[in-house]
Amino acid sequence: MDLKDSASEGSMESMEPSSIQIFANTSTLHGIRHIFVYGPVTIRRLLWTVAFVGSLGLLLLESSDRVAFYFSYQHVTKVDEVVAKSLVFPAVTICNLNEFRFSRLTTNDLYHAGELLALLDVNLQIPNPHLADPAVLAVLQEKTNFKKYDPKNFNMQEFFARVGHDLKDMMLYCKFRGQEWGSDGPIPAVIPDQRPQMLGASEIWTCLWKCFLSV
Repeated sequence: MDLKDSASEGSMESMEPSSIQIFANTSTLHGIRHIFVYGPVTIRRLLWTVAFVGSLGLLLLESSDRVAFYFSYQHVTKVDEVVAKSLVFPAVTICNLNEFRFSRLTTNDLYHAGELLALLDVNLQIPNPHLADPAVLAVLQEKTNFKKYDPKNFNMQEFFARVGHDLKDMMLYCKFRGQEWGSDGPIPAVIPDQRPQMLGASEIWTCLWKCFLSV
């Protein structure tokens, strides 16, 4: 009786799945449950093993290639702040975010670009007049009287140059090396080891609208 009991217990233990088989059957890793199964080695099991090992090898190969590609570039994460002892003057750009001057708008401007400026709707009418300032509304109503109006040619570049802000209205005072400079005159530009040269400010158009760049 003891021999039979020990033999039956041994056979029961041999029928229990191993830890790797339990892990494979509960894992979501595709294909592993078909490799570590209970029973003899079959062709199906060998094919799953080859497919799994091949896929894993390709994944590791591609990953190692991407990692090597990432570390092939030199990169610097250290930033040093250096205070300049002297600056080339003037490397100054003045921008005005107020794109247009309302006082410079004409009837022809509003006829062609009133909707673009959000002052008129698609029907060339003033939207929500009750929300506008009375003084501004009066001027706008006068300039948008298109009855019997004969529109003229419209040039967007000329419009921006005329209606945009002027440097004379923005720069009130400029002093460099003890000498005063006005917006209507030359602006000093210092070239290293040379005497100051007089250069004017040029107008440029950027995403910040009309800017004055001293070069």
